[in-house]
Amino acid sequence: MKSLSEPIQRWGAAASFQAFLSVAAGAFGAHGLKNIVAPPALEWWQTACQYLMYHSLASLAAIILTMIGLRCLLVVRLFTLGNVLFAGSLMIMTLTDVRWLGAITPLGGVLYLSGWAFLAKRFLSWNKKVAN
Repeated sequence: MKSLSEPIQRWGAAASFQAFLSVAAGAFGAHGLKNIVAPPALEWWQTACQYLMYHSLASLAAIILTMIGLRCLLVVRLFTLGNVLFAGSLMIMTLTDVRWLGAITPLGGVLYLSGWAFLAKRFLSWNKKVAN
């Protein structure tokens, strides 16, 4: 088996760490934050954890697609930055109650949407010879 390139290895490790963080943060939210923050803030936390996991797993799938020939590292970058801005802003907002951070959250959402749009574009432009 051919060895992975360093960028693919690093992005794979980063996506795996983000999934790990999602599970750890979800457990912390369910057990540690439940009696500390208001219910709306707990909902922000749960939303952050869910989207962090969804896009971590999607990043891992995009890395696998890159390994088989569908160049998707831009998708991984977009999802990762989306995780930082979307999930990160919601988590910090939950912990600090600094509400203006909610203005950053949609920027992360736009990065998520951009990643999904780029992934769709990559599928539509994929060399058909590779798939057969």
